[in-house]
Amino acid sequence: MRHLILVFGLALAGCASTSYDLALMPRDSGKVYTGTADDTGGGEGRISVTIEGKTYNGTWVETQPGTATGYVSGGLGFGFGGRRHGFSSLGTFITMDNPQGSESKALLTAADGSGLRCDFKGGQGRGGGVCRDDRGREYDVQVRRAERR
Repeated sequence: MRHLILVFGLALAGCASTSYDLALMPRDSGKVYTGTADDTGGGEGRISVTIEGKTYNGTWVETQPGTATGYVSGGLGFGFGGRRHGFSSLGTFITMDNPQGSESKALLTAADGSGLRCDFKGGQGRGGGVCRDDRGREYDVQVRRAERR
C-alpha cells in the first residue's frame, strides 16, 4: 500500500506543472515571435523564446507573489480577580490576492552568448511583460495558458 501511495504521488507531481505560450512583438515592427514557459509550482520554471531563428533558453523566478498566506488568531474570554474565565483561542490560515498582481524576472541566453531579459506581471486573469535583448531592442509580451500539449 505504501508503494502505491508513493507511485500515485509521483504521478500527481508530474501533472503539477502548468505551461504557457508567449507572443512577443518588437516595438519597432509588427512581426510576432513565440516562446513557451513552464511553471513547476514553486515560483520558478523554464522559459524558451525564438526570435529570428535564434533560440534563447533560461529560467524565470517570481520576484513578487500574487498571493500571500498568513495565520490569523484571536481569543474570546473575560476575566476578573486576576483570573481568566471562558477563554477560547480561534485561528485559521487565510490567503489574500495581491492587488498589484505577481511579478517575475527571466534571464535567457542563446548559444552564441547573447542574452534576453524579461519582466513579467500577472494576476486577475491577465499576464504580460517586456523583454529586452543585448542590443536594447524591446519586445512587448503576452502570456497565455497553453492548451494541453
